[in-house]
Amino acid sequence: MTIAPQAGASRGFEPTTGDALLEATGLGWSEAEGRSGSGADFDWAQSGAMWLSGEPDAPPRLAPAPLATRAAEGLDRLHRLAPGGGFDRIDGAALLGERAAIFGFERQGDVSPSGSCRLLRASDGWLALNLARPDDVASLPAWLEAEWGDARDAWELARRGVALRTQADLLERARLLSLPVAPASRVNPPPINPDWPTSPSPWCRVVRCAVPGVRRSARRIRVVDLSSLWAGPLCSQLLAVAGAEVVKVESRKRPDGARSGPAAFFDLLNAGKRSVALDFDAPDGVRALWGLLDSADVVVESARPRALGQFGIDANDWVRSHPGAVWLSITGWGREDGALPRVAFGDDAAVGAGLAVATGSEQRPLFCGDAIADPLAGIHAALAILVSLELGGGHLLDVALRDGVADLLDGAGLFDEAGSLNEAGSVTKSRVEASGEGWQVVHGNQRVPVLPPRTRVPSQAARPLGLDTGTVLESLSKPC
Repeated sequence: MTIAPQAGASRGFEPTTGDALLEATGLGWSEAEGRSGSGADFDWAQSGAMWLSGEPDAPPRLAPAPLATRAAEGLDRLHRLAPGGGFDRIDGAALLGERAAIFGFERQGDVSPSGSCRLLRASDGWLALNLARPDDVASLPAWLEAEWGDARDAWELARRGVALRTQADLLERARLLSLPVAPASRVNPPPINPDWPTSPSPWCRVVRCAVPGVRRSARRIRVVDLSSLWAGPLCSQLLAVAGAEVVKVESRKRPDGARSGPAAFFDLLNAGKRSVALDFDAPDGVRALWGLLDSADVVVESARPRALGQFGIDANDWVRSHPGAVWLSITGWGREDGALPRVAFGDDAAVGAGLAVATGSEQRPLFCGDAIADPLAGIHAALAILVSLELGGGHLLDVALRDGVADLLDGAGLFDEAGSLNEAGSVTKSRVEASGEGWQVVHGNQRVPVLPPRTRVPSQAARPLGLDTGTVLESLSKPC
């Protein structure tokens, strides 16, 4: 790998932000990236994500913030950090539409392209409900304190029950039941942890848990990937492009849920990674997990802190005891989301950032892209890791699905201090016009087509579950 941690003086253990890390390496976001304009609109049109935004029987919607431009610039910075890795062959903006290209999703207005998330009206405003798992459907009667009765399906029960309750009540009960629900109105509370920076919605929160160090061996960077679904696996796949060795660790009893979907999507995110499967209910499985973590230079995970805590694993302690190493956590709303963290997926997290309101209106919020918080978080996470390694590591990195989107909306000035939509905050002179069987974004005398989602083709299939367990665990007992 071309990125090697460098030794240096400690800057202390104070929390900071991902922007501060970028600035320390001269890789800060460009000024133009933080504003909407024709360039950002054209990036959006060609990303594939615009195709998925807005009403199904109306023109696709322009993005209220430079979402595709941020994805493209993220890949540019990854290329600058690892110039020999192949990032120049990846269209960062197109990463936003890859899942939709594989699944064949289309825009559906107040229903997410995947169909698992919907915008529902409570008695005092809109919220997003994501029924992504069978357990979410099973939780509906308890959440709404209602029986199924004559409801034809889960969505009819949800629509009826949500209409009778306030947002606050629904959100509190959803947290108790681990149900992925988010307000469509902009909610941007201060960090629960008073030590965190107070800047609005940083795309990454950072704590230096140890002084910068040097790696313990000259071998390739080893990434132990404990994450699942989209954001975390995309992050570690981008690290593999940079030259890292990635070991994907899954539970034998509950493997990555993406394995049950189209193989093309799982392969896209996991090809080239070694596959280890462990029984976390058995002492041997937990010991093996500890051994893998001790061998890692980077850990990527998307679990609640208490989930790893049951195995005696604490991210802060791990970073302190592994010089030059980096721990990255991807969550819905951040590691400091209270004693009972909220569950989130890409669609509802983006709604919680205010994206649906900004794409539509406060009276008629609309989905923007396909679970767009996921690929943005994956790109942000990979960039944060490589920058941390460049600075000598020793960081605990906290990337929240919601905050990556909120950071861009904040930069576009879309919401006032009270959280109300400021429609004059982001003004674009671009317009959308019909063109043959498709659409174009027009700005002045320039025009670009609105492209459908597209995807990369994986070079190989992902490894079967647990195929490399024996060889990887055996290697842990051998000297490097």
